[in-house]
Amino acid sequence: MNPAIAHPALPSRILLAALLAITACSPTTTDGTTQRLPLRWGGDAEGGAPFVEADPSNPSQVRGFDVQVARMIASGLGRDPVFVQVAWPQIEASVARGDFDVGLSGVEDKPELAARTAITIPYYEFHEVLAVRTADRDRFKRLADLAGRRVATLAATTAYRILVDEQRRSGLIPVSYDEDVHPYTDLMAGRVDAVLLDNIIAARSLLRIGGFVVQPEPVATAHYVGVLARDNTALRDSIDTVLRERMRDGSLERTFREWGVWDDAQSAFFQRTLAEASLADSGGGSDGASSRPVAGLATARTYVPALIRAAAITLLISFAAMAIAVAVGMLVAAGRIYGPSAVRLALTVYVEVTRGTPVLLQLFVIYYGLSSVVRLPAMLAAILGLGLNYAAYESEIYRAALQAIPRAQLEAARTLGLSEFQVLRLVRGPQALRLALAPMTNDFVALLKDSSLVSVITVVELTKQTAIYAANIGSWVVPGLLCGIAYLALSLPLSWFARRLERRWISV
Repeated sequence: MNPAIAHPALPSRILLAALLAITACSPTTTDGTTQRLPLRWGGDAEGGAPFVEADPSNPSQVRGFDVQVARMIASGLGRDPVFVQVAWPQIEASVARGDFDVGLSGVEDKPELAARTAITIPYYEFHEVLAVRTADRDRFKRLADLAGRRVATLAATTAYRILVDEQRRSGLIPVSYDEDVHPYTDLMAGRVDAVLLDNIIAARSLLRIGGFVVQPEPVATAHYVGVLARDNTALRDSIDTVLRERMRDGSLERTFREWGVWDDAQSAFFQRTLAEASLADSGGGSDGASSRPVAGLATARTYVPALIRAAAITLLISFAAMAIAVAVGMLVAAGRIYGPSAVRLALTVYVEVTRGTPVLLQLFVIYYGLSSVVRLPAMLAAILGLGLNYAAYESEIYRAALQAIPRAQLEAARTLGLSEFQVLRLVRGPQALRLALAPMTNDFVALLKDSSLVSVITVVELTKQTAIYAANIGSWVVPGLLCGIAYLALSLPLSWFARRLERRWISV
């Protein structure tokens, strides 16, 4: 540890002592013991080590360097840490609504975040690094070398913003993911040409997957911070004091070394942070209130074109998937009615398995599980996944409609000498279609909404683009309103058309 950061500044010591004295006056229980207040902190255990992960020896507990940072903070405040699980993209929204006191799970220090919330001082410095396949290490050394290529990252991160900016300059194609495992597996599978993420994530994936290299020159440098509700500046200032003390006494360094994420750059970073301590302790910092961006209709103009493009993708996926669902559903329904026993059994298994398992699981299996056999493009996998899933439901609608036609009509048609196919085409099918029209329309509207699930396989449709929009401005009000209007604009005309068609057929 550098001796330059071993001597605490007096104001920080005094403030910390005052905080501890205050916490010593905590309420007591009936037996005279001190009742410590909890410090609720939010993190995402799905993010995995070394940030936050479930302890393999006791899955009900979590471990990681952010877990230990939370414990340091709670101990410094005289409180008990209580972990709250939250999805990483929702940490800011959850802390704003009071689900927990502070979010600590690899939260990136970004200007827009500082303008919307109360953030702590940075406690770790990381680098955005470029990972490429080993064979491409000399071809793709910088982002500028990836013009027209697909580059993966996490949505709503500093890396994603960097890729969007580079897209305007060189034309590379950002590909967003909801988690940090599949970007690297897709890199090895050839679905993307590079991955831009934190050096910690890249190093972890290199050990886990291998087969790629991390370019030595960082693309950018950023920091991890804790995030609190905008008006919770008093607790934020107390946490800042504790973090500085843990920098000085070496606790943070020991934690980062324990998790294998310490490097020489952290010493210089700690020195810079502590050099600003006097300014922070004297209240010279700003909570960003004066620079808070307007998360209202004024920002919508920038995002509306992207939402329109995403709505077009949603519509394309929905129509294509519904076409597959109708075609396959008709074949399955006909097979279950007219086919031999072996065919009926096989089709029944397909229907029950498809309806009995989540569509999200089916999308994962088609896109990732089958990648060793066939590497489907994300859009095609999304269409097939939704189409085959809804085909099972459509087949039951058609089968019920076909079986609803009176047997007397079928017997009369056969008596007239019509073949079974002619009976189906001329007598049974048209009447069944009228009966099936209303539930078909309901299924299409449901499929239109379920298309939001395809974002898990990197397709940026309407809901995913809305989530990116909301993360960037720190509010779901306007993005959610625009997204809802878009879905209504897509589904209401279809419902109106179906009702009109149904009335016309009934009147015939």
